[in-house]
Amino acid sequence: MGRVTERRRVVRVRGGAAGVRPDTLVAEEPLEIRLNGKPLAVTMRTPGDDFALAVGFLVSEGVLGATSDVRAVTYCEGATEDGANTYNVVNVQLAPGVPVPDITLERNVYTTSSCGLCGKASLDAVRTASRFPGLADDPVRVPAEVLGALPDRLREAQKVFDRTGGLHAAGLFSAEGELLDLREDVGRHNAVDKIVGRALQAGRLPLAGAVLLVSGRASFELAQKAVMAGVPVLAAVSAPSSLAVDLALETGLTLVGFLRGGDMNIYAGEHRIPLNGAGAEPGAGVGHGGA
Repeated sequence: MGRVTERRRVVRVRGGAAGVRPDTLVAEEPLEIRLNGKPLAVTMRTPGDDFALAVGFLVSEGVLGATSDVRAVTYCEGATEDGANTYNVVNVQLAPGVPVPDITLERNVYTTSSCGLCGKASLDAVRTASRFPGLADDPVRVPAEVLGALPDRLREAQKVFDRTGGLHAAGLFSAEGELLDLREDVGRHNAVDKIVGRALQAGRLPLAGAVLLVSGRASFELAQKAVMAGVPVLAAVSAPSSLAVDLALETGLTLVGFLRGGDMNIYAGEHRIPLNGAGAEPGAGVGHGGA
């Protein structure tokens, strides 16, 4: 198995004085995801929870929706010249009878640790492929004061970030603010896939009544992953993209950005966030909340 962190030499300059020392860095390695033995996608990730990452990715692609959809998840041959397995190739074998949607048959995907699919075609695909179409009817309510406390709880639980300063995090919380799961990765979308994959492995999809918090921005891809996993509330400490807001409005996802202490921008689904008796008028716009 790959290591989550690695040591590298660094010349450190402080107050004009330079010194050489080892530094702890987050590891980044490619992971090839295969479906029924055929290459599907390559993503740059932090090693660890690779099986969860692979099946979580396939939930986002509309391939998987339950533990019973998976026959097996295994590492494939990825040997180096000295015969050691790199553990950088994972194959997901579908259970008999599980169909492979066109969304996966028609493309072979390369993603970096920070980007994903985007555009109107992807918006249409999410709308038609979601296994959990009842997202808009999820009755969960998350008080604003509970939501505002989540970034600090997420940060306190980021053990690898404390050593490297170079990881994104995704946290899954209950409506009462209990941390249910946390994953770290060099890619924010990988961290979310690991959360979703672990939920599928545990038979907990859809993630009704849950809050997904991400440490960076809320891109379309992260909103897509929340919708495909049945998560009713997605919150981010930074900004959402316009397409993420469009997707949230279309699907009934509650989308929160610039979540910092008691401050936040609610871009969609504000009915799920009680504001101590106060609230915006229906359809009211939300101002820019950047730093």
